[in-house]
Amino acid sequence: MSRPAPLAGITVIDLTQVFAGPYCTYQLALLGAKVIKIEPPGGEMTRYGGALKALAEEGLGLAFCTQNADKDCVEIDLKEPRGIAKVLELAADADIFVQNYRPGVAERLGLGEGILRATNPNIIYCSISAYGGEGPVGHRPAYDHVVQAMSGIMQTTGTEAMGPIKVGAPYVDYATGLNAAFAVMAALRERDRTSAPQTVNVAMLDTALNLMANNMVTTATTGDETPKLGNEAASRAPSSGCFNARDGVLIMLAANNERQFVDLCAVLGHPEWAVDERWRHPRQRADNQQALRIEIEKAFRQRSAAEWEALLDQAGVPASRVRSVGEVLAEGQPEARDLLRQLSVGVQDTPVSLPAIGFRLNGDSLQPRLAPRRSGQDNDKYLS
Repeated sequence: MSRPAPLAGITVIDLTQVFAGPYCTYQLALLGAKVIKIEPPGGEMTRYGGALKALAEEGLGLAFCTQNADKDCVEIDLKEPRGIAKVLELAADADIFVQNYRPGVAERLGLGEGILRATNPNIIYCSISAYGGEGPVGHRPAYDHVVQAMSGIMQTTGTEAMGPIKVGAPYVDYATGLNAAFAVMAALRERDRTSAPQTVNVAMLDTALNLMANNMVTTATTGDETPKLGNEAASRAPSSGCFNARDGVLIMLAANNERQFVDLCAVLGHPEWAVDERWRHPRQRADNQQALRIEIEKAFRQRSAAEWEALLDQAGVPASRVRSVGEVLAEGQPEARDLLRQLSVGVQDTPVSLPAIGFRLNGDSLQPRLAPRRSGQDNDKYLS
């Protein structure tokens, strides 16, 4: 069976930089679209960042490679009128145009939606920004960690003692990229259905709030703020959350329903807890949760986190010891799911593991095939 390519024949003009926008167009490239990435002379800033200095010095740093494989790379100076004219020329034969400038910048450059529509009436015009252009802060620029602060994510992370904590990775950036790719796919379907041009507007703040939709709905409905739960489960069930094992490694547990609680008690060697008058029913466990958690913590200290994880897995109780990314990769689950593909990058053919799409289509993980390209590597193909 040939590799699925639902976007074969679709051309994307990509004027995005950093993480969110390029991750959107990377998803489209993995789905078979031809993505023409347009960068300023010398390339975008992420080319010169990342963990491998040798690649960064080539302008192929890991910060760039992560979301820019399978794209053609063209340098165009948008400060020059002829540069704008060239982008419009390329867009005339394209299906999708994606930019992540601050609201108003594309219009000032001469690449706003109205101008693109005059060139290509049916093009899908996708704007990605921090706050969407409307509202009291719609005009502001931002990066992932700023939106984490703006959205309330930081205020709900950590504990009361430590104060607000940023989430470690740029989740908002990458989630916004996924959200934008999802929106573009919907726009393609709507264009095919109605033959009408489509406009997509994606905001990082919208994405961040939707990532914690339960918190947002609760506060919007009741006025109550979500407390900092630290490592407690969102369910706040006393038999869920994080516990210390004998080896000092944390194990995250989720025994939320009755069957899981009964099985947890048995695995911990205390089946009597499940019939104890203090903990027999969920309401009683909630009323007496401190005593229950003390007993669970004591029990967990009798074995290592890895031992408990294996025992709980056998019993069908969701649990995992806290791992590093390296540990997850070493255990082979991402490999079993074909989540990464190693490609040779740069003049020294440096092996770089790059992400596949986050789902399987007809059994295919849709991995990248072409290594990230140098800035301007495809100039001759498009600018001659």
